[in-house]
Amino acid sequence: MTETMKAFRIVEWERPAVLTEAPIPTAGPGEILIEVAGNGLCHSDVGMAQMPAVFGEALGWSVPFTLGHEVGGYVADIGAGVTQFKPGDAVAVVSPHSCGACGWCANGWDNNCDDSLVGRGYGINGGLAKYVVVSSERELVRLHNVDPKVAGPLTDAGATSYHAVKRCAERIPNNGHAVVIGAGGLGSFAVQHLRALTNAEVIAVDISPERLAYATELGAHQTFSGVHEGTAAEIRKHIGGGANAVLDFVGIDETISQGLALTERRGSFALIGAGHGKVRGELFSVLPRDGEVFSFQAPTLSDTHEVIALAEAGKLRVDVDFFSLDNVVEAYEKMEAGELRGRAVVIPD
Repeated sequence: MTETMKAFRIVEWERPAVLTEAPIPTAGPGEILIEVAGNGLCHSDVGMAQMPAVFGEALGWSVPFTLGHEVGGYVADIGAGVTQFKPGDAVAVVSPHSCGACGWCANGWDNNCDDSLVGRGYGINGGLAKYVVVSSERELVRLHNVDPKVAGPLTDAGATSYHAVKRCAERIPNNGHAVVIGAGGLGSFAVQHLRALTNAEVIAVDISPERLAYATELGAHQTFSGVHEGTAAEIRKHIGGGANAVLDFVGIDETISQGLALTERRGSFALIGAGHGKVRGELFSVLPRDGEVFSFQAPTLSDTHEVIALAEAGKLRVDVDFFSLDNVVEAYEKMEAGELRGRAVVIPD
């Protein structure tokens, strides 16, 4: 008889995920079985549960699968050929999956790998359970000083925001200005990354007074409330011009318009938030002159290693709110309602 464990799974397309039973996995050749210490929740999990079958199947996904792509834990077992890790090792699991062999991976752009469309927690079984299988050693980061219970958010929210900041940092001159639109889970990490990687004045924008106060606590020099056109004018007046980098973690029509209006010549506008917004106006007139506008899906392996290193060195703060697996629905509800101070992390037992 196959042993089972509690798992929070999508079992039908366009139906809410449910807490149910799933088989306890085993590690095959080259694989590693991870005992989950904590799994961070993400807004994208909610969107997956609403996805029509035609979209999911086009990505190569199949139901049922267990949600959860921000995983920290301990090596429970290893398959044949695994040499770099042993049972008991504390690890963080790299959030996006990649093949390690294609041109994208070979050049360090593994977040663009075709295999990244299917991964743990999005198409195959993830970390909202007692155990999860990782397909290769390259997708694990050893932990020393960081508690695996809180490491999960570093692998997605922390590393995704780092990828954006690291790219934008190239266009921020000495004593420049950077604007973070949306000071939530990813934006709060971005504030810290900007302080660590640049000497720019960091400006946080949000509609929530609590999120703006939290951003200040994490190092933002200035905050502004609102996502309307007037906010951009207020910030430009404060700066005396445009910002050298604008990072949009919301991605709706209003924030995209505001962000582009704020971006200085030769500046960088990063669209990270998946709010399905559109660009208003003629592109030639709204894009930053001699600047760059970019979007991306996930961090690279190197991003994840660098973020973990910052946290290990005590240079990155990770605030979390813990929930049991039995209370995972409540955790998602609080996350969606904006009632959490830090990232929601679910402890399997």
